[in-house]
Amino acid sequence: MKKNFVSNSHESVRMFKSNFLENLSKVHFSVPLFIFIPVIGLCVYKTTIIDSINFTKFFVLFFAGLFCWTFVEYALHRFIFHFVPNKPWALRLHFIFHGVHHDYPSDAKRLVMPPSLSIPLATAFFFLFNALLPAGNVFAFFSGFISGYLFYDITHYAIHHFNFKGTFWKKIKQHHMLHHYQNPNKGYGVSSPFWDKILGSDFTKKKPIEKA
Repeated sequence: MKKNFVSNSHESVRMFKSNFLENLSKVHFSVPLFIFIPVIGLCVYKTTIIDSINFTKFFVLFFAGLFCWTFVEYALHRFIFHFVPNKPWALRLHFIFHGVHHDYPSDAKRLVMPPSLSIPLATAFFFLFNALLPAGNVFAFFSGFISGYLFYDITHYAIHHFNFKGTFWKKIKQHHMLHHYQNPNKGYGVSSPFWDKILGSDFTKKKPIEKA
């Protein structure tokens, strides 16, 4: 992804002439929590109370959905958000969806996915999983999938605005900052570098110089 500049201020560039569209492109980081925590709760209630599946099966499906999200996060970021088209109108879409974040990485209102995008995507994935999974499994699986998405969204906000103390979180932040400021063609995992390591897009770690 080619960038002309990177703004380190918290300014928010205007993308649309329409105030309605401009407002849709911005969102407070807490909004996904208010939308999707009830969705997770309803999925868990449907699975454990109404369908009465056993807890072992629930946790297997939950963590399968969570693991599935880690790959979807990586794939969306690498193959969709970082696909740079040639057509001017497509380049405009590319900037709206992800290019603006690389030019203005500290814009607090464009760090989590706006509901205008997250709700349609979540709905599409639900129906996809419902078509692929055996009957009765989709709600447990989807609760893990959406939990992974929420962790990703909040982690992404925190990476850009919090100063972490723990070693684990410092490594997560460093991985994403290298993506922004060293090489945007590596480090596509935000909440975890797992798939970068598996698929060869991790950053090369410098080996310590051995003393003679």
